Amino acid sequence: MQRTMMRRSHKQATAFSLFSALLSLNILVVQPTFAAEPTSAPQQTFEYGPVFSQFGKHAPVEGINFAKDQQFKVAFDVADGAVPGELNRRFDSLARFINMHVANGVKLENLHLALVVHGSATLDTLQSEVYLAKMGAANENQVLLKALMDKGVNVVVCGQSAAAKGVDSKDLISGINVDLSAMTAHARLAQDGFSINPF
Repeated sequence: MQRTMMRRSHKQATAFSLFSALLSLNILVVQPTFAAEPTSAPQQTFEYGPVFSQFGKHAPVEGINFAKDQQFKVAFDVADGAVPGELNRRFDSLARFINMHVANGVKLENLHLALVVHGSATLDTLQSEVYLAKMGAANENQVLLKALMDKGVNVVVCGQSAAAKGVDSKDLISGINVDLSAMTAHARLAQDGFSINPF
């Protein structure tokens, strides 16, 4: 009887020692804890305006400030034409540039933009009836280009691209200019202090 009790006591002591050793080595399995997943910021809503109500959607960005007399002189280069009958999204970039800067306090009269068009995008500058005859669809870009020019945007078509596409200057949307080439147009704009938008 005494020997049995001694054996039990020895087993308990051994188990306790093993438990203590595991604790000291941090080997004991513990219930895992999971950190709460970070909540993502709500997606911003892209909206039109304040200058163009049908073009140039943009989202607000907090903490952006401009000087009261902030000026921009930016040239946009577009060579890729749209799918026939669809809006050229690269043209829409100018409407977005205007909308988002005016929305953030830049005066419209301080935004000096130019659009240089060449390559297949030249066809997107055709008057509706000419475009329809050539492309078999309505030119969705005419309203946008007229709206941009009404706000002072200088739209210039590459004369070399026009010649290659069989486009006469009289076929272009009213108000669009033609230069010797897109390279010529960009050289002139650079001399006037315009930067080139990289997108």
